[in-house]
Amino acid sequence: MMEYITNPKAIEDTSMAIIASQLGPLQVTEEEKKVIMRVVHTTGDVDIAPLVHFSPNAAQAGIRALAQGASIYCDVNMVRSGINYKLLQPRGGQIICTIHDEQVVEEAKRTGETRAMTAFRILAPQLNGTVVAIGNAPTALFELMKAIEGGLCRPALVIGVPVGFVGAAESKELLRALDVPYITIEGTKGGSTTAAAIVNALLLQMP
Repeated sequence: MMEYITNPKAIEDTSMAIIASQLGPLQVTEEEKKVIMRVVHTTGDVDIAPLVHFSPNAAQAGIRALAQGASIYCDVNMVRSGINYKLLQPRGGQIICTIHDEQVVEEAKRTGETRAMTAFRILAPQLNGTVVAIGNAPTALFELMKAIEGGLCRPALVIGVPVGFVGAAESKELLRALDVPYITIEGTKGGSTTAAAIVNALLLQMP
């Protein structure tokens, strides 16, 4: 029978070593490199590395905000469930997703718009200084950017990595043109697990 590693830490350490060897040198900061490695680890896709984009000092801004107790707002519960709350909790931050809140559900039914979009329209005034992690719904990212452009909020960091073929690439392209700290992935790739992985990469770098 094939021998394989069973120790969790050894599995992760070996994975990261393999990823580092396959990525080679990257023209990024150390904080950004650790985010990229987590994205590669989560997706199993080394080719995704050059698609990960950062605004200047975005990773550092996210680490600083989380260390100071910023809460994390997610578009879907799958993002929320993937974030390491044990790392966040001692700093005082919360992980918040309101997609199933009664107010959101009823308003989405009334307007015919997505719940994720509706949630961020309602949440906008609460998002100053927070970390926003969007991994599933391009409509949520469009709505968030609309709120930022309208002066309703300014998050400390926007992690915008919605996945899919309808609006995902377009929303992320617009995010890269917006004057706000961001981490995103070019094109159709991304997803809830990727959004959570990026948050966790930042949490693991808190001083």
